[in-house]
Amino acid sequence: MYVPKDHALPDINDAHALIEASPLGGWVAPSEDGLVANHIPFLLDRSRGEFGTLVGHVSRANPVWRQLPDSEPSVVMFQGPQSYVTPGWYPSKLEHGKVVPTWNYAVAYAHGVARAVDDRDWLYEMLVRLTAVNESTRPSPWKVTDAPADYVNKLIRAVVGIDGQRQFPVSEIENRGGIGVRAGRVRRETTETRHAREQPHNDFFHNTKTPV
Repeated sequence: MYVPKDHALPDINDAHALIEASPLGGWVAPSEDGLVANHIPFLLDRSRGEFGTLVGHVSRANPVWRQLPDSEPSVVMFQGPQSYVTPGWYPSKLEHGKVVPTWNYAVAYAHGVARAVDDRDWLYEMLVRLTAVNESTRPSPWKVTDAPADYVNKLIRAVVGIDGQRQFPVSEIENRGGIGVRAGRVRRETTETRHAREQPHNDFFHNTKTPV
């Protein structure tokens, strides 16, 4: 991914936080028939590997898990907050008019070699962890054990894990935030104020911190 120097977010913790806040990843994997794209809710394990490890699962009926090559990397794209920015929000529009629209966003790209895991115990443990993470903010979290065991086992047989030798080791993370950093603090602060006033439903600036 092309990342202008001014828009790079080099802190790995920022990338991890974005992935955990927006875990539905756009996964693009190579196959003999070309690139295959799927959207999958991933679980990030920060403690495994230099950049962390991703785990997830797909339907057994999805051919992607049978087509994964042994050594070619995949890429997973995680889209964070994003918003259109109109030049009308910039003080410089009235000063000299040399302004154009832009698009503010935060994304993280994770690269790694994916592997399929067809192991009932591994799948059960992964699904328990994935569910616990996504239910953690609920007042009465649902647990996998709340469902009948035979029903859970039936559904587990219908999925296959995505991992890399029992993990999806992330070999590289690219993190980018396009937030008008070249314009300086005044333009950013004015943009935040106007954005909050005109698009209160879009919490881009509330959820994104980028140095200027």
